Amino acid sequence: MQLNRTLRPALSALSISTRTVPTLVGMIGSDLLMLSLAGTISVYLRWFLDGKFQPLLYWQLLPLMGLFVLVYAAIGLYPGVAQSPVDEFRCVTIGTSLVYFLLGVTIFFRQSSEVYSRSIFVMAWLLSIVLVLIGRSLTRHWFARKRWWGYPVVVLGAGKTGEMVVRTLQKRPRIGLRPVVVLDDDPAKHGSLHGVPVMGGIDLAPMIARSRRIPYAIVAMPGVPRVRLLDVIEQHTQTFAHLLVIPDLFDFSSLWVEARDMGGILGLEVRQQLLLPGPRLVKFALDRIITLFGGLLVLPFIILIAALIRLDSPGPIFYGQTRIGQNGESFKAWKFRSMVQNADQVLHDYLEAHPKLRRSWERDHKLRRDPRVTRVGRFLRQTSLDELPQLWNILRGEMSLVGPRPIVDEEIPRYGDKFALYTKVTPGLTGLWQVSGRNNLSYKERVNLDAYYVRNWSVWLDLYILMRTVWVVLSGEGAY
Repeated sequence: MQLNRTLRPALSALSISTRTVPTLVGMIGSDLLMLSLAGTISVYLRWFLDGKFQPLLYWQLLPLMGLFVLVYAAIGLYPGVAQSPVDEFRCVTIGTSLVYFLLGVTIFFRQSSEVYSRSIFVMAWLLSIVLVLIGRSLTRHWFARKRWWGYPVVVLGAGKTGEMVVRTLQKRPRIGLRPVVVLDDDPAKHGSLHGVPVMGGIDLAPMIARSRRIPYAIVAMPGVPRVRLLDVIEQHTQTFAHLLVIPDLFDFSSLWVEARDMGGILGLEVRQQLLLPGPRLVKFALDRIITLFGGLLVLPFIILIAALIRLDSPGPIFYGQTRIGQNGESFKAWKFRSMVQNADQVLHDYLEAHPKLRRSWERDHKLRRDPRVTRVGRFLRQTSLDELPQLWNILRGEMSLVGPRPIVDEEIPRYGDKFALYTKVTPGLTGLWQVSGRNNLSYKERVNLDAYYVRNWSVWLDLYILMRTVWVVLSGEGAY
């Protein structure tokens, strides 16, 4: 009872602004809106091209929208928090495809097959996947920083791991978990952690969870003894509906890891996609098919860019540089020339005249105002069009559509022990660092993203990066 009296003032001062119901309703509303939009666009586009049917006929299917919500909920798309974008992409694709398959079997194998259009269903299916993903992204973009957005979470452990968890969740509100209180048995750590109160020992968690209705907890104590950790997990699984445990497995694969029960023993299965023939074959096919068809579509742009480079400055149209590929083998990566011919001398003279920028160059090998870049070259770099000739490298098998950024020999020391990971895959035309901030990232962050890609590689991750690349190119995000 004394413990309750001591804690009561702190609990009354604990502010929880998140509202779980609006967050859940927001995600469901976004999905229903985008599914309706996909269907409307498909119906009226088909009606515009060939109006030999009544569009109102399709409005009879509107109640079936509830089926999408049920399937999405069953595969874990709600409440829509603490989920990686890649896993969400996979679940939306599978869930949407399943519903359309069920609807197709029901409709087109019955008499109604003469009434409904197959082309409308195919178009609506593809649009639904794309628009639902866009809708979810926009919903988080608009609301993630609102005080009411997300689910409150208690962090158990105020050490380095707990601090990392709090900092990450605050930095990335799109995850949807808002740390509202941190608990730790060490009185020296009580106080505040990045603005989040550290109120007391871990044993207070059940009381706080019940009084403030907090459904999530994160156990961030990977260094505690095994017996103590098991006791904490066992105690709090009966308090929190969702208990996330941060294991002592940093720099480890975090996607495609599944828990396995081996006769009462917990095992973590890590599917190393790089060793599975099926996913590698799909990646090979995607590279060749998309490159062939995409290359034909952009061929007029390639010819136009070549003409502009020739008119803008003297020198060759293409520029080849030796890069390191899979298994450490060298190859020549091609680009449109975006620099003047005497680029090395121009850079030397520029750094001599601006010594303060030399440190930035030595750290990141990037300059915001690179004097070597031509007028056309600056536009090509901002839009990443200078890398279009690397489609040839992809067809030759030297590169992939998605992969780590191709590096030169001088960069190997900066990769350290992660260089072995880099050589496991072919470098890519685009990759995680290009869709995660590009030139706004430090060199160390780029290396970590390359390592993350190799550890977590899958076809779904590649498809997600390709979709993100389209937005990054159109928006110029992170471009110099």
